[in-house]
Parts: sequence; structure tokens; C-alpha cells
Amino acid sequence: QVQLVESGGGLVQPGGSLKLSCAASGLAFRYYRVSWYRQAPEKERELVATITTGFVATYTDSVKGRFTIVRDNAKNTVYLQMNSLKPEDTAVYYCNTPDAPRPWGQGTQVTVSS
Repeated sequence: QVQLVESGGGLVQPGGSLKLSCAASGLAFRYYRVSWYRQAPEKERELVATITTGFVATYTDSVKGRFTIVRDNAKNTVYLQMNSLKPEDTAVYYCNTPDAPRPWGQGTQVTVSS
């Protein structure tokens, strides 16, 4: 059974940084594109960043230059480094494989507030 587990969230002040992790069991990330998504209160879930099997990364405009998605196939983990965080980045962050979606994990809460 495939399980996605997100971690690394927390409370951070504006301008701060966090590094999120997405680990998978029952699934080898190396064969899939992996994406990070987020869902803010009362908003739709949105795509934040994607990394291909060839390590090509793409980002939604609002996070370009601030967020970096990386993958470590040896650890079967995908990371999202988030810098220069803003209050509007506050959301629950999730990961998934967009080409073959899996059950959503519990997500990890990111709160940006002073």
C-alpha cells in the first residue's frame, strides 16, 4: 500500500525558511514526477512545484525564486526548500505523483506569521 508522508512544517516568521520532506513507502519515486501542493483555509488545493524524473523543476509563479524542489532517489524522498516565506504561503502542504495520483497524506502545516 502506497503511503506519502509529509513533514517539516511549522511556525515561522515572515522572511524565514523551512524545509519540507516528502517520503514514500510502497512507491519508488525515481520512476515518477513528484509535485508539492498546498491548500490554504477556504481555498482550493494548488500546485506549487514539480520535479521530473530528469530533475527538471517547475514552479508556480508566486514561489519562483523563493522555493526549491529537489529529489533524493536514494532516500526515496523529495524536499521543498522554502525561503523568504510570506504570510500568504500559510497552508497545509502535500506531495503526490501527478501522473499516477496516490491517496493524499496528512500534509504538513506551514504557518507564516509574526
